[in-house]
Amino acid sequence: MADPAAPVGVFDSGVGGLSVLAEIARLLPHESLLYVADCGHIPYGEKSPAFIRQRCQIVAEFFRAQGAKAMVLACNTATVAAVADLRERYPDWPIVGMEPAVKPAAAATRSGVVGVLATTGTLQSAKFAALLDRFANDVRVVTQPCPGLVECIEAGDLDSSSLRQLLQGYLTPLLAAGCDTLILGCTHYPFLKPLLAELVSPDIAIIDTGAAVARQLQRLLGERGLLAEGPARPAQFWTSASPAHLLKILPLLWGRSDNVHSLGL
Repeated sequence: MADPAAPVGVFDSGVGGLSVLAEIARLLPHESLLYVADCGHIPYGEKSPAFIRQRCQIVAEFFRAQGAKAMVLACNTATVAAVADLRERYPDWPIVGMEPAVKPAAAATRSGVVGVLATTGTLQSAKFAALLDRFANDVRVVTQPCPGLVECIEAGDLDSSSLRQLLQGYLTPLLAAGCDTLILGCTHYPFLKPLLAELVSPDIAIIDTGAAVARQLQRLLGERGLLAEGPARPAQFWTSASPAHLLKILPLLWGRSDNVHSLGL
């Protein structure tokens, strides 16, 4: 049986999963956290499912070598491509994935029109289609792929004029369709909430799934008697790109910058 004091591994194609890491740290402050940013291979949204599965397996093995008691795929695109494969490979290891918040958005909408901002890979997936079939029969869902947003956030750009123009272009058709609820279908996008609040009416609900993922992790660890009692060790970070880049962007997205290592994989 795993040690409750063992860490939890959190993985994303880049720095977007830091939005999920923050929710986990808030809900489960006694858990020690490991974070891998596969920045050397970003963006995942345009990569093949086979490539993404390979990267997820490499990182899963890395986390297991670090003694992680659970893994969180803090990336919608990686979840779509690889979560089923990982759960089959590691049936006794808790693995939490992401999915766009179609169910809560369908319940929240008043106009009956829900907009989805996501990567191309997520929107084209069978998993997303299945979500729509299950939860969106009574609402109209308008989807918008958002190439370029991930790259802006990876560069630490959260409010430049070019980013505003890009995001406004993606929002325009959704707002024109009458959306009163927006799903942020990529873990990078919660970092754009302040900018979104400037670009859309306060009457429009903005929904992401970071807090729900943290609650799911809490539930799975609790079922297995694996909740840590603390104190948590400082978070550790790895990147498949330059550690210097992650050191530079962590203060902006995480609030501090320390314990950054090269993944070398």
